Amino acid sequence: MILKIIFESIWVFFFLYKECRLECIDIYSLNLQVYDWMNNRQERFGLSPSDAAIQLDLIAKVRGVSSAEDFFLRLPNTFKDRRIYGALLNAYVRNRMREKAESLIDEMRDKDYVTHALPYNVMMTLYMNINEYDKVDLMISEMNEKNIKLDIYSYNIWLSSCGLQGSADKMEQVFEQMKSDGSINPNWTTFSTMATMYIKMGKFEKAEDCLRRVESRITGRDRIPYHYLLSLYGNVGNKEEVYRVWNIYKSIFPSIPNLGYHAMISSLVRMDDIEGAEKIYEEWLSIKTSYDPRIANLFMAAFVYQGNLDKAESFFDHMLEEGGKPNSHSWEILAQGHISERRTSEALSCLKEAFATPGSKSWKPNPANVSSFFKLCEEEVDMASKEALASFLRQSGHLKDKAYALLLGMPVTGDELSTKEERTEDKIDNEENDGDNGSEMLVSQLQGSL
Repeated sequence: MILKIIFESIWVFFFLYKECRLECIDIYSLNLQVYDWMNNRQERFGLSPSDAAIQLDLIAKVRGVSSAEDFFLRLPNTFKDRRIYGALLNAYVRNRMREKAESLIDEMRDKDYVTHALPYNVMMTLYMNINEYDKVDLMISEMNEKNIKLDIYSYNIWLSSCGLQGSADKMEQVFEQMKSDGSINPNWTTFSTMATMYIKMGKFEKAEDCLRRVESRITGRDRIPYHYLLSLYGNVGNKEEVYRVWNIYKSIFPSIPNLGYHAMISSLVRMDDIEGAEKIYEEWLSIKTSYDPRIANLFMAAFVYQGNLDKAESFFDHMLEEGGKPNSHSWEILAQGHISERRTSEALSCLKEAFATPGSKSWKPNPANVSSFFKLCEEEVDMASKEALASFLRQSGHLKDKAYALLLGMPVTGDELSTKEERTEDKIDNEENDGDNGSEMLVSQLQGSL
């Protein structure tokens, strides 16, 4: 039976490749096409509610939320169980559609589908992303009132919420409750989260204590904790620990992924150890299988910050010589340098490239850079360049974001708009995914705010 399923799966892939001439395709798109193909052959493949939930999630990721909603509405009511509602809720939260998420979870409550921690965790993630920490507390209170047990993710989110409110005491109280909960074993993500919060509060000694606990809880061959250790020790400014963790990491794993080198170089650059970062970069060049522009961006950003645009441009050229392909952030860094040197046309040219670069749909320019560019245009009485950037923002749909709309003096309304503060910039945004789970992604977002 298992061999039959394997052979049928291979046959489905071959069919899709032959019929669609697929050369390079997103894994989500491929999985969705398999489901579409199976849906057209329901007499052979009987799809379950679990399959429908997975398909809804894939549709939301590949075709957008509105398509996922259409799929949900077409399903028979008898088919819509907690998994399908949960998939739609997750799609709303992923896209920060607060009103729809809150309406849907109310419907789920009415159907008695909110009887475990997962939907609460999803909603708390939404409230964390829009800085409504009081709503996180309300979710926790509701769980307690309904005797719904908090899981490890619930506690980790709650810890984050307390920390982001600047309350070390409350965070420590939550941790004590967590320790007293016999069903919970604090993991490395717990301590990484607390370390991040202590760093934000300037409590470096407590942060380092948490980082030692992170290290003691690494199990198996999980690379991800080492990336956080490198990054957080860099935030603390402890260069000795950064190098110690790096050497341990390299002794355990025969090969380090780009993300590991990114974490190490980022920490060294943050501590102004450019010479050390360049040595690690040379090591990476000698073993890399592909050139990752995100690593070059670290150096370019450091040089622009130092006011050395020439050196940033030289590194950009070096990236091209090495076969690297600049991403949108690469172009934006150069634009920032040109803005600092009051070169309006050059900055606009770089921003134009940033918007045109493949993959730019997942990129948003830093509102501070947009503001600086607009200010420069006004000082230089260059309204044409200002309008050109406004046009790029409009065409890309970014004017739905308050951060950009307000810069243009536009009225902003609606649930789906977010401010600059509501958008947490992830330092490891769009990085290779080699093991992150939900709470680990939250830690990554929190680190981005440091």
